Amino acid sequence: MVKSPDIQPITASAAFILGEICRDKNDAILPLVRLLLHHQKLVPFVTTIAQLDLNDNQEANTIFRGNSLATRCMDETMKIVGNHYLKVTLKNVIDEICESPKPCEIDPNRLREGDNIDNHKENLRHYVDKVFSCIVKSSMSCPTMMCDLFSSLRHMAVRHFPNDRHVQYSAVSSFVFLRFFAVAVVSPHIFHLRSHHPDTQTSRVLTLISKTIQTLGSVGSLSKNKTSSFKEPFMCDFYKMFEEETYTADVKKFLEEISSTESKEPSGMSESVILKEGEMYKRAQGRARMVKKSFNKRWFSLTSREFTYHKHKDKEPVFRIPIKSILAVEKLDESAFSKNNMFQVIYGDKPLYIHASNCVEANEWIEVLSRVSRRNHRRLSKYHPSAFINGTWLCCKASSESTEGCSPCTVDLCEHGCVSGPTGTQ
Repeated sequence: MVKSPDIQPITASAAFILGEICRDKNDAILPLVRLLLHHQKLVPFVTTIAQLDLNDNQEANTIFRGNSLATRCMDETMKIVGNHYLKVTLKNVIDEICESPKPCEIDPNRLREGDNIDNHKENLRHYVDKVFSCIVKSSMSCPTMMCDLFSSLRHMAVRHFPNDRHVQYSAVSSFVFLRFFAVAVVSPHIFHLRSHHPDTQTSRVLTLISKTIQTLGSVGSLSKNKTSSFKEPFMCDFYKMFEEETYTADVKKFLEEISSTESKEPSGMSESVILKEGEMYKRAQGRARMVKKSFNKRWFSLTSREFTYHKHKDKEPVFRIPIKSILAVEKLDESAFSKNNMFQVIYGDKPLYIHASNCVEANEWIEVLSRVSRRNHRRLSKYHPSAFINGTWLCCKASSESTEGCSPCTVDLCEHGCVSGPTGTQ
């Protein structure tokens, strides 16, 4: 099964055959995706079977819209890998909508006596704008695995439809808007954004938001009127409230960022944006290396520009590491300081050793730090999994602090700048 991505043709592979013969596709796809994720084989497998979809598709506007093995694998991958991404992107705004929903009904046939449809439209537009803004400013938080898949799909689509200048966007928006964000908005309980199914009124509000987000995110055919995607006349009328060129430009920039192999400034991030915060312990940073120094409690903050720690939450940072200076983010052997749940942020000529309260917190920090620094050009290929103490690296016994790492980094950069490895798949 694990060798499936290397089998030619892919249709003769064990993974493909399993996906085809199961009567209920979900019985095969979820364990298949988990298996290939674990063995870091998912990107090449999905890329290869997605090419089969493209080979059978003659219309760029309908790219990746069916329920094939490739699209179902992508759906499950986004649910597994993108769960935390959804939470940091949408949870706050979904909570706001669900806990005190404003009236948003715009269907004349559903209005009650005394309802003001203009007020409802403004309420709905306010919610749509909030959700849309959260999405298009979230590229920095998009998981590495999803970015790699989107990059592959985008380039494949361009090769298959070289004369369609919009297919590079529709190949990605078909997944990230139509099959990910829009579905999470209308069913937040399924994606663990809410603990229960929303009530009828709230579900209706979320449905209207989701429909609009789907259309705003669709850039498959800019030459056609997007209102044609709505069956209901009242939705066509509501959609006219949006300045389409402005929204389309934001969507295109977002799609480029989550599917590009180049390092770019994320949308809407002319100012620094907080990506993660929390309290952890850091090892003292003095230059003397003769003893196992003490660990001090600090407040850590990661933004789109830098990683900092503070003596207290609301105080100015006492130490900063620019994102562009991060060379690697890796776990640290428990033997180094007789502590588990430790990781290291390697920058410049030495690492910063950090102790998290539990393994979940440590993994989340490793994931987000690796993700924001994944395009750094000077990332290391090797690192020391233990510490330099009393003049010796505990892992390889080398006596020089500047000795090259003795273990391969768990996040490897390919020649095109894409990322693979456990950090991006957990």
